[in-house]
Amino acid sequence: MFFQHVYDKTLAQASYVIGCQKTGEAIVIDAKRDIDTYLDIANQNNLKITHVTETHIHADFLAGTRELAAVTGAKMYLSDEGGPDWGYEFDHIGLKDGDSIKVGNLSLEVMHTPGHTPESISFLLTDNPATKEPVMLFTGDFVFVGDIGRPDLLEKAAGLKGTQDKGAEDMYTSIKKFSDLPPYLQVWPGHGAGSACGKSLGAVPSTTVGYEMIRNWAFQYQDNKKGFVEYLLEGQPEPPKYFAMMKKLNKVDRPLLTEVPKHKKLSVSEFKSAYNKGIKVIDAREKEEFAKGHLPNTIHIQGNNSFATWAGWFLNYEESFILIAADEQMEDLTRKLMRIGLDNIQGYISDIDAFGIPLEKTEVIAIDEFKTYLDKEDAEVIDVRGASEYKEGHIKGTKNIFVGTIQNHIDEIDTDKHVVIHCQSGARAAIAESMLAKRGVKDVKVYYGGTEEWLEKENLVISE
Repeated sequence: MFFQHVYDKTLAQASYVIGCQKTGEAIVIDAKRDIDTYLDIANQNNLKITHVTETHIHADFLAGTRELAAVTGAKMYLSDEGGPDWGYEFDHIGLKDGDSIKVGNLSLEVMHTPGHTPESISFLLTDNPATKEPVMLFTGDFVFVGDIGRPDLLEKAAGLKGTQDKGAEDMYTSIKKFSDLPPYLQVWPGHGAGSACGKSLGAVPSTTVGYEMIRNWAFQYQDNKKGFVEYLLEGQPEPPKYFAMMKKLNKVDRPLLTEVPKHKKLSVSEFKSAYNKGIKVIDAREKEEFAKGHLPNTIHIQGNNSFATWAGWFLNYEESFILIAADEQMEDLTRKLMRIGLDNIQGYISDIDAFGIPLEKTEVIAIDEFKTYLDKEDAEVIDVRGASEYKEGHIKGTKNIFVGTIQNHIDEIDTDKHVVIHCQSGARAAIAESMLAKRGVKDVKVYYGGTEEWLEKENLVISE
């Protein structure tokens, strides 16, 4: 048996390539959209991708299942569980609880494990030449290391009212099914730490059924369904705005993108024409560089692992946009954006000094100056972290406005006062400052050190 865990740290998303080395056949589970990764793995290991599948209709990334099937000719095996409202709207081979996929001498048995979504399935893998007992379980967004999938995304992100309570109850039933599996069974989940698909995911890539039974909070409520449901639903992080579009695009037929596109570097006249028309410009440089000088009305999102997630908060799927990035950054940024379907890149520029446009600066303050604004009547100090983070602990005298929705809450900011913003380590505060400046709120001071530095030198106040 061939096995390779493929991990996209930018979305904390895992996919898997599993092959039968005797027959040369392989299956990919939960492929990301830049599929050259899987083609390279197959080529390097003398395998042909003959099967592709998914654990559920994903909300956090645009699955590459259809791209991979189009390029390789592989058959698509997708869930037909959950009822007609939760079905894929394109041709595929449907899977039901108890069905089996044969990949050479390997077999993957389907387990219907609803909760995160109604159609969610897991796969029990058996390496038949070695044993008749299953050896691995691929859980998708059902069971993670130390956590389980959240059931509230359909309601919070997609607006499907009443689904979170039903999902939580389904999850309670599903984990009982999980509890009956052999304790030695390896568990390979769809996400790791940093994913918004749960609230306390572990950082190690895999676990076992037995380990989760003693470690995972979800299995400590065996006879307390009410307590389980309440704990599962409380404290979940804000679902990124783009999740609703991912649920749609992963369900319906759509245009395919089978290669990583290359984007044009814009000339001075091309950029200025688009910029003067008001096209959105995303500056992906480091926050320190952005603070030293940036083009007015540009949105700052560092090109780090969280780049796509934050871009998904501030870009829509109809508008074109321009990137500010180094030449050598563009392939990486393009991959990150295409993984959530943000394909409308009009082009990019690298040198912001080439356009004759006066630059603006960000006023960055140190911890000593930051402290002078706390509890002052003429200062508005804003923590732009998520609500659950703020509730767990925040600096006394601050108010909470989440960066992802700050553009919708500008009327809650008293701009007649000194406005000071911070987050955990500065990246989200830098985004928030650029969004406020774009909306006309100028002279905002930013404390990059945030709660990370504050914890080292001061004390957090736990909110009630």
